[in-house]
Amino acid sequence: MATTTTQEEDRLVATAERIIKNLRTSKDVTDDMLLILSSFDNRLSNISKIIGCNPTVANADDMSRLESDEKVILRHVRSCSTHLFDINSSVNESCEFLAAIDRILDLLANADADSTAKDDTQIISRAESVIQSAMSKLEDELRRILARSAIPLDVDNLRGSMHRVTLSFVSHDDDLIDKEFRSFDNQNFHERGGSIVGEVSLNLVNPDVISDLREIAARMIRGGYEKEYSRVYSIGRRDVLEEYLANLGFERLSIEEVHRIEWTDLDEKMKRWVQALKILVRMILTEEKRLCDQIIDESSTLIRDVCFVEATKRCIMQLLDFGEAVAIAKRSPEKLFRILDMYEALSGTSPYIEVLFCNGSGNPLCSEAKGVLDSLGRAAKKTFLEFENAVKNEASKRPVIGGGIHPLARYVMNYVKLIVDYSETLNFLLEPDAKEVENQAQNRVESVDGDDQPGEKSFLGHNLRSLINSLELNLEEKSKYYDNRGMQYIFLMNNRLYIVQKVKDSELRELLGDGWIKKQRGIIRKCSMNYLRASWTKVLACLKDEGIGGVPSNNFKMSIKERFKKFNACFEEVYRTQTAWKVPDLQLRTELRISISEKLIPAYRSFLGKCDFQLKSGRNVGQYLKYTTEDLDACLADLFEGTPCIINHMRRKSSQSRHFQINAMQRFLYCSCFADVSV
Repeated sequence: MATTTTQEEDRLVATAERIIKNLRTSKDVTDDMLLILSSFDNRLSNISKIIGCNPTVANADDMSRLESDEKVILRHVRSCSTHLFDINSSVNESCEFLAAIDRILDLLANADADSTAKDDTQIISRAESVIQSAMSKLEDELRRILARSAIPLDVDNLRGSMHRVTLSFVSHDDDLIDKEFRSFDNQNFHERGGSIVGEVSLNLVNPDVISDLREIAARMIRGGYEKEYSRVYSIGRRDVLEEYLANLGFERLSIEEVHRIEWTDLDEKMKRWVQALKILVRMILTEEKRLCDQIIDESSTLIRDVCFVEATKRCIMQLLDFGEAVAIAKRSPEKLFRILDMYEALSGTSPYIEVLFCNGSGNPLCSEAKGVLDSLGRAAKKTFLEFENAVKNEASKRPVIGGGIHPLARYVMNYVKLIVDYSETLNFLLEPDAKEVENQAQNRVESVDGDDQPGEKSFLGHNLRSLINSLELNLEEKSKYYDNRGMQYIFLMNNRLYIVQKVKDSELRELLGDGWIKKQRGIIRKCSMNYLRASWTKVLACLKDEGIGGVPSNNFKMSIKERFKKFNACFEEVYRTQTAWKVPDLQLRTELRISISEKLIPAYRSFLGKCDFQLKSGRNVGQYLKYTTEDLDACLADLFEGTPCIINHMRRKSSQSRHFQINAMQRFLYCSCFADVSV
């Protein structure tokens, strides 16, 4: 039975072959006959394969559908005045256009790649031509959507999310600064780069176009136009991101321009760089990556990465190029804090950069960012270390009027106080390498008076001690520009106490240690003793009892008279000179007056007692006995105010109203209150 059925099928096929052969002269008749035969019996459904005749019924249907889809696509391609994905456009039109593309792509996907039949080749060629036109239209639509759907950047809102810290840089305390010291007056404040606080909602494109962009991406990538898609998408988004960067206040500059720019302008650009980097990487590019992932299907990861990297790398490179230019520029002390801001900003955004770019196409950007970070770190370290040399070699020779605080001391200590805010970063940057550790071990000096050596995390403390030591050595050299030795010690006390107070009242105390402070106080006490010897030895010598005593005589009377005259002259000279000297610190000023009083007043009182008989019996005593102990104590109240005074005859008469006598209990209270800064 099965054999009979097979024979019947063979006869049927043979009959069909003869009919087809006779009808081959007419293409239309052949197509009609093939359609009739293929629908007549399912046993003839594969007749084309059996007889090897083209085009088949399937080809005919494909061509018919292709022609229909071609009309749809070309109608939209040729209509330059309408856009498929506008808000006002018909959704049906865009759906119709995309559906036609999908059908043609299906046709090409199902086409027999090995087919060499003429009609098959024509269909494929025609389909590819239509797809090329469709992709060109999609490119235009993509370019237009990217250009028109970008949302302007709300710069004020983004900057408002930055937390800023303003730090005092130089304080003059109302001192008159001589022209020679103007170099210390070039920076009044330092505004540290802020950190992002909280998350800010950020949309880079209109959410309504996301689905359209996704549809376009899917068709172009499926159609093999991923390079064209990447190019259009990357350029479109790149232009938007560069506009964002400009809105953030960052201006692209060449290395030569960065090196030529004045510091005031450069400082502002460095500050904007810090803000722009943080906002761009941590907010804008993070959202840009999310946008890219939304638009391009996860099955096209490579294309995703390429599009994102190509769209963003120029913005990143502009920032990195500026950072490198700053790192290799000429170093100066005022740049340190801004370089540290840049270093910390780039260090803080490095994890984001690694997440965003550490893939095949983004690896070079990660490497570039790391290189710039290292360059900024080296620049900060060298700038800090070179600052010590600048302090050590600062060569202004004009002494400060009145022996007050030198502008160099103010500048350095305010500078150093700011450094504390970067202690963690500088500790890391100042950590010595193996060679530096070896050199330090050879040159290490043992601690003195409890001046503890820095621990393993006190690299900054070690360098700050060295820096302040250089400052003090320079100040000692500057003290020699004063002719009066007493004033030299006043100058040193003023400046050393200023340094100690700056350390004691800030976080510098933790870095330098209480041992360092104790050592500095000992030096100040020594300066105080040296001052007393230098300024008051000659005055006190007039009150010695040498040559006083025995039986009163004319020579004895003359000796007493001359001794008082000499004392008066010496005291008035010291008074005239040292009222012009300036001791800004109230505690130090009071203690110096007490120290003088404790030596001068008892000696004067003792001298008066030994001369008491002569004074009582003598005539015209008022001509040489000009001062009482109360007068002298009152005069001491005028010392170190920075205003030169001259004692006149009226002073003694009014001395009781200006009495400054300090009894034992008062001295005790002063010393107790000022013990913390005792000299």
